[in-house]
Parts: sequence; C-alpha cells; structure tokens
Amino acid sequence: MSKPDKRTVPEGPTRMTPSEAFVETMVANGVTDMFGIMGSAFMDAMDIFTPAGIRLIPVVHEQGAGHMADGYSRVSGRHGVCIGQNGPGVSNCVTAIAAAYWAHSPVVIVTPETGTMGMGLGGFQEANQLPMFQEFTKYQGHVNNPRRMAEFTGRCFDRAMNEMGPAQLNIPRDYFYGDITCEIPKPSRLDRGPGGETSLDEAAELLATAKFPVIISGGGVVMADGVEECKALAERLGAPVVNSYLHNDSFPASHPLWCGPLGYQGSKAAMKLMAQADVVVALGSRLGPFGTLPQHGMDYWPTKARIIQIDADHKMLGLVKKISVGICGDAKAAAVALTQRLAGRTLACDASKAERAGKIKAEKAAWEKELDEWTHERDPYSLDMIEENGKEKAFSGGSYLHPRQVLRELEKAMPPDVMVSTDIGNINSVANSYLRFEKPRSMFAAMSFGNCGYAFPTIIGAKVAAPHRPAVSYAGDGAWGMSLMETMTCVRHNIPVTAVVFHNRQWGAEKKNQVDFYNRRFVAGELDNQSFAGIARAMGAEGITVDKLEDVGPALKKAIDMQMNQGKTCIVEIMCTRELGDPFRRDALSKPVRFLEKYKDYV
Repeated sequence: MSKPDKRTVPEGPTRMTPSEAFVETMVANGVTDMFGIMGSAFMDAMDIFTPAGIRLIPVVHEQGAGHMADGYSRVSGRHGVCIGQNGPGVSNCVTAIAAAYWAHSPVVIVTPETGTMGMGLGGFQEANQLPMFQEFTKYQGHVNNPRRMAEFTGRCFDRAMNEMGPAQLNIPRDYFYGDITCEIPKPSRLDRGPGGETSLDEAAELLATAKFPVIISGGGVVMADGVEECKALAERLGAPVVNSYLHNDSFPASHPLWCGPLGYQGSKAAMKLMAQADVVVALGSRLGPFGTLPQHGMDYWPTKARIIQIDADHKMLGLVKKISVGICGDAKAAAVALTQRLAGRTLACDASKAERAGKIKAEKAAWEKELDEWTHERDPYSLDMIEENGKEKAFSGGSYLHPRQVLRELEKAMPPDVMVSTDIGNINSVANSYLRFEKPRSMFAAMSFGNCGYAFPTIIGAKVAAPHRPAVSYAGDGAWGMSLMETMTCVRHNIPVTAVVFHNRQWGAEKKNQVDFYNRRFVAGELDNQSFAGIARAMGAEGITVDKLEDVGPALKKAIDMQMNQGKTCIVEIMCTRELGDPFRRDALSKPVRFLEKYKDYV
C-alpha cells in the first residue's frame, strides 16, 4: 500500500489533533519552509513538520528568523513563516516583524504561548505576547480553543496575504494537544482591481493635459508584478520613471525612461527631472516622508505639480502629500486601466516627447559622470586615518578604499539576476545611487524601520526562496556585528550566500552627525574589529579581505562563483576609508544649545 501524499490536505470534517490541524492548514497555504529555533512549546507540531513536507530551518537568533521570513516572502511573493519558543524566543522577533510590516511582507509569525493553566502566575518564560506585536501586524489571531486551531491558522495566512503585512498566530502551548474534529479551510485570496471608474477617469483626464508627466514606480508595482504594465504606461506618456526610496528594482535600469531612485543618497537625475513635473503618478507608493526629503542640496519635490496617487491601501492616499486624484487599486491593474484610457488620444505631452527624452538622457549622463568621479569626500581629521605626510595609513601591506569607488566597482561586477539586501548605515545608504536592477523582487532593505542587522539574514531567506539566483548582502561593520552569527546557519544548512562587509571601523551615519553638529566630539562611534574574513573562516565559510580597488570586482565575482557553483558562503571584507556621505538625518538635528555653565564649551 502506497503512502499518502504528504502535501494532500484532508477534505471535510476530519478527526485529528490540534497540532495536525495547525500543520495541515500550513500545508494548505503552500508552506514548505519555516525559520526559527526549536522549542518545547511547539514540539508536538514540530514532530510532524517533516512528514508534512515542511522544513524548519534552525537559526542562531530569532531576530534572524524573522528577517529570513521577510526575505523569503519578498522574493517569492508568498508567505514567509517564522516561529520561536514562548517568551524570550518570541520577543526576539519583534524588530524583524516591524521591518516586515514596513516592507508590506506577508509574514506569519507563530507565537506559542505559556499554557492556559499557568497564565498570570509569572511562570517560566511567561509573557503577554499579543501587545508586543500589535503595532506591527495587520492581524493577530489568538487560538482561544483547540477546536478553532485550523480556523485561526487559516485566517492569519489569509489576512497576511490580503492585507499585505505580517500576521501573528498566538497559540497557548497546551492547545497543541487533544482530540478534535475540524475542517481545514481553503485559502482565500482577494482579486484586486484597478480602482474606481470615476477616479481612473479623472486621472486619465489629468494625464491627458500634462506637459511633463513623471511616474514614481513604488513597491506596490513590485508586489503586484506590474513592472511591464508600468513600462507600457511610461512609454505611452514618454514619462521619466523614478524609483521610490529603496525600491530600485521597481523599474529596469536599462530602460531609456529609467532615471534612478529618489530619497536619501538617490539619483540627482531623478530629482532634477522630478522638479520639472507638472503631473506626478505615484504608482504603488505611499510617498513616505523619508523618501521625498531634500537631498544633495536640492528641494526637488514639485510643489505645484498635480499628484495622482495609486495605492492598494486607501489609508495611504493623501496621507503624506496633497493629491489631486486618489485611486485605491492594484498598481498593475491601475496602470493597465490608465494606459487603455489614454490609447488613441492626443496628449499634451506627445509634442514634447523627443525633447523630454533628450533631457532624460542628458541628466542621466551627467549623473553617471559625477558618480564616476565622486571621490571628493575627504575627511583629513578622521581618527587614526592620516599620517603626517597626508596619506592614508596602510595596513598589512594594503590601503583603505574610498566607499564610493568600492560601490561603483561592486555595481559593475554584479550578475544580471542578482538579489541584493542592504543594511542601515552610511555606506549602505550611499549604495542607493549605485544599485540597479533589471527585474523585480531583487532589492531588499529595512525600509522605514531602519534597523541594523537586517541585510544578512534577509538575503539568507531570499536565497531559500530562490536558490537559483545569486544572493548578496551589504552591511557596515557595526550592523554586521549584529548578524554575522547567521554565517553558521548558512554553513550548517547549506544555504550559500555572499556577504559584503564594509569595514571602516566606525558607526558612520551617527559619526557624521557628530562631525556636522557636535564639533567633532566623537562619543561611542569608534569600532575596533577583528578580521571579519578570519571570523568567517572560523565559522566554516570562506573569507576574502580586499584592500586594493582593482580587486573589488574580482573578489565579488569569485565569491558569487563559490556561492553558485560550489555551494559556499563567502564573506567579502572590504577595508574602507572613513569618508562619510551627507548626514543621515539632517531633517531631525540642529546645532546644540547649552545653558548650564559646565556645558558651555560643548556647542
């Protein structure tokens, strides 16, 4: 007699245990991978993960599990799932779930809870776990009776996908046991439309009168798999297309209408063209405040432009910027509907298409030339960096490398199908100007939550979802210290990735604030590190230290070759100078004022 298919879900009311109901509902939702650390709280369910076709990937720290689930979700377009032991294991995931929330990732975090008979007694690993996540989840399901296990599990998976954000499934640990009869619910997915007919008609009429339309292609375009439809709308209008902040994969960089990203350390070409817009189409973008701040000395946002904002969440419409037309709809479907409405019409922008194309080409060429030559950021007073003769100190026979030159060389060496995750910090933020992609679901960042330790575990999750694609993470040495232990996860479980570590011995973003606002009084910003390549080798991975500019590209290519052809994780440690970009939060700082006499010198 043949064994039943482990991915076949029972139909109709069936006798089972709550653990079986939980696992079978995950199978019904296509779950094949989970990230977490094993724990006694869910061991009865964990015991049947393997025969159900679910792989639990053990991590070193539960925050890493949450980020891996986020990366998995953002690449696959499906759920990412993480789990941890009740109490401290679950609380370790809060930061990662917050990052997933701002990335609109349908992550399901399973939070086993202390047993019902011990709640409120202050027992071992007891915590009130729902309030921890209430700000960072779209839905919180609490299993209040074992017979409702499948119901709440299914609802969490449905709400995460339909509301585009994390859901929490909270299960008292004693509710995994028992004898119940239940029916495994089928997944419910929304069929998203383009928006209301009236608002689409208004948007089309406004676009028909535009003389210099500009499209912002946001994360919603990626999530809707709508890049081709965005291209069609842009080509009909002859409109320059800019990426919203940290969504550099929302439009192909090789396209003549692509102009680069807005936001911190973004493209001057994008910003200069945006400043000329009379109508802006924010396609799948919430127009977050940090992504539209003045940059490079330019307050580029066109205050007189009419704005058409398209977002699947009606609460985002007009929240940050004043808009003329708001469309609550799917970015892909809305782009199709607008393109259809503009077909066959004579548009005001038609006559100037060639002129606009010339401006786009010229601004992009000027920006590329500036990036090629941008090494003027020099800090002659950086601690421990300059010898008396004015030259940078050498180390181990090499020399420190300017971050922008490094980023340019990395850009040139990237394979076409690459996935890149970036951490928070100075060099990683500067990388916004240099990261270009040809296909969606290729760039991942911590978005508005901006937490350190994000990039490496996220790219591990991405690699699990897309093992055929090269996976690279960027992190500074500060952020790397928060996540490097997951190198052991890669080695233990054969998940080969490439990590680039910018080793400049400082917390660069905050140090820049001390340079610009606090008269170079450096407090707690210096880092004294060991060799990260050496640490990688001690963990069983490969490690390469780069101290010559001509070696940057070859080192990345070698590491990716090891990843794709040898199944090896490699840490590329790049020794960088301490030059710093623009202050990370110029909008949130001002020169200090002191009143007490003992602090009068600290201005």
